[in-house]
Amino acid sequence: MLAAGAWYHSKMSPVVTDLHYLLPWQFYPTVFLACVIAVALYVRGLAALRRSGTPVGFGRAFTFFLGIALNYAVLQTYVDFLAQHMFWIHRLQHLILHHVGPVLIVLAAPETVLRAGTPAPILRGLRRVPSWIGRPVRLFFRILQHPLIAPTLFVGLIFFWLTPAIHFTAMLDERRYLLMNWSMLIDGILFWWLMLAPRQVQGSAAIGYGTRIIILVAVAVPQMILGAYIALRSTPLYSIYAVCGRAWDISPLTDQQLGGLLTWIPAAMMSVIGVLVVLHHMMHDPEATAPHRPLPPPAEPAGSA
Repeated sequence: MLAAGAWYHSKMSPVVTDLHYLLPWQFYPTVFLACVIAVALYVRGLAALRRSGTPVGFGRAFTFFLGIALNYAVLQTYVDFLAQHMFWIHRLQHLILHHVGPVLIVLAAPETVLRAGTPAPILRGLRRVPSWIGRPVRLFFRILQHPLIAPTLFVGLIFFWLTPAIHFTAMLDERRYLLMNWSMLIDGILFWWLMLAPRQVQGSAAIGYGTRIIILVAVAVPQMILGAYIALRSTPLYSIYAVCGRAWDISPLTDQQLGGLLTWIPAAMMSVIGVLVVLHHMMHDPEATAPHRPLPPPAEPAGSA
């Protein structure tokens, strides 16, 4: 039987044998359902907007689907196995969850499309949410989106999950592992939405473009310092990958150096991209580019000379 199986495997097409890389290493229903629901609502919204005569451009739709696909790939394919057995793949996974994937989703400006794709009964149900529920939710959201709290939480999560002792336990406990990945993805979407979404979309939660640029520069510095510390360290920091076994035969220091570089350089590049997007919004925002007119002089009181 083993010989026959080996012969059959050797005769199979490379395309067929490589399909297992696209299958989940460990199936997570929450990830699968979240991605399927997001794609279904977006497709439904695209059709609705096309029927109404306001179609969405190919670039926006492609950017949204690419962001969803990248997040799905690092959580629901063989990449997840590699991330649990290679430190640099783990850092690549979190680079996509915390930076690249959320940036793509936010740049697609999916709010209008998702709203158009949401069934009417659900929208009516959301409008009827009691104030005693809606008010605390809005307050919690505003706290998370505060200009001081949002960047602190964004950088703090990276440092927290990369603390060696915490990282060790998170990679061994499934619940903590899921919490780590979900916290990075959700926080990434919230942070980059605050940074990159136009002020017209954000409404009362919007902050100034100048403040956004300062925040983007500020969050890049500690990530670069942490990445440099990890990459230039002469001793291994994360023993969990030696305990579980590395997927590929590379030295612990090489694995750590590659992970440190992914924490170091792409963080700065994502902030640069974010600043360019903010400058683009600033140049195309009528309120930001409108000339400031001087205030009229105060009217003189009646009876004065």
